[in-house]
Amino acid sequence: MSETLDKPKEIREGEELEAAAIEPFLKDSIPGLEGEVKVSQFPSGHSNLTYSISVGDADLVLRRPPFGTKAATAHDMHREYKVLKALREAYPYCPEVLAYTDDESVIGSPFYVMRRIKGIILRKELPKELNFTPEKTRAFCEELIDVHAALHNVDMYEVGLDTFGKPEGYTRRQVEGWSKRYRKAKTPDVPDCEAIMAWLAERMPPDPDKATILHGDFKPDNVILDPNNPTKIIGVLDWEMATIGNPLMDLGSSLGYWTQKGDPDEMRSAPMMPPELGEVMSRKEIIDRYAEKTGINMDNFNFYWCFGIFRLIVIAQQIYYRFYHKQTKDARFAQLGFAVHILANAADRIVEGKLEI
Repeated sequence: MSETLDKPKEIREGEELEAAAIEPFLKDSIPGLEGEVKVSQFPSGHSNLTYSISVGDADLVLRRPPFGTKAATAHDMHREYKVLKALREAYPYCPEVLAYTDDESVIGSPFYVMRRIKGIILRKELPKELNFTPEKTRAFCEELIDVHAALHNVDMYEVGLDTFGKPEGYTRRQVEGWSKRYRKAKTPDVPDCEAIMAWLAERMPPDPDKATILHGDFKPDNVILDPNNPTKIIGVLDWEMATIGNPLMDLGSSLGYWTQKGDPDEMRSAPMMPPELGEVMSRKEIIDRYAEKTGINMDNFNFYWCFGIFRLIVIAQQIYYRFYHKQTKDARFAQLGFAVHILANAADRIVEGKLEI
């Protein structure tokens, strides 16, 4: 099934990474590396940049922040490196990190290097070779929920991540912070989303008694599937938003990506999940299974779902802002303004009581 493995491609214009620049650091920092250094780029993702690095027989991955203007607290490579290093023993889905540097003289920014997990990543189009039957689709959905719940069940004190964030007031900070980001990134051609932000501020539940480790962007294309058993997850990627806080905010963020049978056509037309997956588990089935795995009360989940959609609105708009102001040449970002409209319509329907979990 090698055709379905996630493969790197040529590096995009303006995002070059020279092998000669990183070779001394790699060979000084990672024991046993020998041979020629070759660099290519994984083309997906809209935020941090991910490069494939081969050194002889070694298969590595390098992560660095994007070029151009970026949010002040985002793209913290050391934070991402730290959480992966701390979590790996208790949560084996984390990639093995090998080296980190904040010496910007190497490539112009901090970066870290990890060992590559070879597997399948579900992008916009599902590889035909996977042959996802309804039974396999359900098995994949259950695995996705279980692996997410397993993260929230990790004891943050045992892995030394209890100071990794500030759980008190987490929900309020998230609502207020994402609202502030949207207002700052808004361009003239997108909705103002003021009614959505007001609804979230008014309906905000108190933080739960127990905080957990949060991934921050747990979704189908941030997990790696076993090539020999594509319903089994062997890795979880993109930890740049990881912190500790309210686990239901994390699950709500994940369900912001989720579409199911019966959703408005506009929502289902937005390519947030591979349409070839067919009929996936419903959001209600997901939160019921999650509750079973974690013991967490799932009342008031429409708030968390609406927050998850609004968070996606902000992420899309922040990236679109870079394209609108010509800070990036990546043509994929041109369509994100349309995505903001579609997502805002969905959030409006939740606010108006026309769409429920």
